[in-house]
Order: sequence, then C-alpha cells, then structure tokens
Amino acid sequence: MPDSEGHPGIEEIELGPVLAALADPLRRRVVRELAAEPDGAARTCSSFGLPVSKATVTHHFRVLREAGLIRQVDRGNSRMAGLRRADIEQRFPGLLAIVSAEPRQ
Repeated sequence: MPDSEGHPGIEEIELGPVLAALADPLRRRVVRELAAEPDGAARTCSSFGLPVSKATVTHHFRVLREAGLIRQVDRGNSRMAGLRRADIEQRFPGLLAIVSAEPRQ
C-alpha cells in the first residue's frame, strides 16, 4: 500500500505503471535529468523548466511518484523530487540505463 504521500513500496512498483509514466517525453526527461544527478540528489519540480502549466507539472510529478519512479519531499513551500534509483534498479535492472541513453530532445 502506498505511504501517506502516495509513494508505493518497492514490492508494489509494477512495470505497467512505470512504462506508462515513461511513455510521456516530459516525464522521461525528468527521470533522465534525475538519473544524471549524483545518487540521493533532489531538485525542485520547477527546476526542470517544463514547458507546461503549473497544474500540468503537478500532474506529471504525481504520475512519476505514483509509479514509484521518484520520491517527493516537502521543503517549505516547494517539493523536492529525487529518483528512486536503487528501488528501480532492484525491480527493473537496466531500465534507468535505457532511459538515460535516450538522446536529449
């Protein structure tokens, strides 16, 4: 069962929702950029500069969080997003390498 913030446990991360989340190019971009950061790094959602409305940014990060790809933490009046690298590697070895290898658009 997901925690109070909507993060699924590692055993609850399923391939279907992960692939559905990664089907969107903006969400892949977020995952690719987080994968390029040092392990444990977190960024504000606005730091990605997504070319969409604030409501759409919120939607994209909710999809990534509920799929289990990111963990979000409140920091004052913003939310920080970090890649669940170890969890994703454990569940789907090599997936992040594939996403990271995609050319930037």
